[in-house]
Amino acid sequence: MEKIKSYIETMGWPRIIIALFLFSMYAVAPFVGLNLGTSLSDTLIRFGMNAILVLSLMPMIYSGTGLNFGLPLGVEAGLIGAVISVEMGLTGVLGFWGAIIMAIPFAIIFGWGYSQILNRVKGGEMMIATYVGFSSVAIMCIMWLILPFKSQDMIWAYGGSGLRTTISIENYWQGALNSIFPMADKIPFGEMIFFGFLAFLMWGFFKTKSGLAMKAVGANPKFALATGVNIDKVRTKSVIMSTMLAAIGIIVYQQSFGFIQLYLAPFYMAFPAIAAILIGGASVNKATVINVMIGTFLFQGILTMTPSVINNLVKTDMSETLRIIISNGMILYALTRKGGK
Repeated sequence: MEKIKSYIETMGWPRIIIALFLFSMYAVAPFVGLNLGTSLSDTLIRFGMNAILVLSLMPMIYSGTGLNFGLPLGVEAGLIGAVISVEMGLTGVLGFWGAIIMAIPFAIIFGWGYSQILNRVKGGEMMIATYVGFSSVAIMCIMWLILPFKSQDMIWAYGGSGLRTTISIENYWQGALNSIFPMADKIPFGEMIFFGFLAFLMWGFFKTKSGLAMKAVGANPKFALATGVNIDKVRTKSVIMSTMLAAIGIIVYQQSFGFIQLYLAPFYMAFPAIAAILIGGASVNKATVINVMIGTFLFQGILTMTPSVINNLVKTDMSETLRIIISNGMILYALTRKGGK
């Protein structure tokens, strides 16, 4: 009995209730005409698409820089790398890696500038980060119109200028990661292995001297300063890491989704990622890879299953309305749990 109580205290009732609700959706699915295998596959696909974006929040959480509401800044860096890759005509795995390689320098520059702002507003990072994220999207809306891209697959048709709102990568690097496992169309092994690799690197980094310094800054800045740690330098490193991972994450998302979405598409991308990691058990100053995995699976699972089950029950299409209600409701819930309780 004591072990059960200890387990419940560790997991927390809210997380247990969310998990039970999700599993109840899977249990009900066959009785309302849904294929359970397909439902699980859809959840795993969405997990693979979003997991790295959620993982990108960890460095800033550990350094005490807060939840990264400026995630769209890293997303924009990834989008730049993606459109350059398409402009160059790169395809397959080469196109995917080309997009990442070209996105990283932009992510480093954006992350460094972002960190300089956050280092000047200690204590109010999350509010300022939100404005940084929103502003970056607005600025890039202008840039997508004036940047000198020429590919006919990206610019507006009939002699138009500027990039389209949605760009297909079907003929470029769609499914590049999963092409490694051509017999596993319904399970994104490639994306999961890539996520596992990055998660392992993240875990290993926090075992190094730099990683421990980052943890110390987030846990007790005064103690870290007394031991000779340069707090601003560590915070800058964490913001750059987070921005780079966000850039990689959106490229993984795109190669699975099959489209590059520009202009206002990245506007609210921070909120689902933050909700997922908080639902997984993270707090504003502590997060683990396990929190990332559990939170992403629960969030994306409920977002996938609930509209499908309810649609089949009421025999009408309410999927988009339900998806908005559920996603925003879970985000609101998660933000009330930002202390990890």
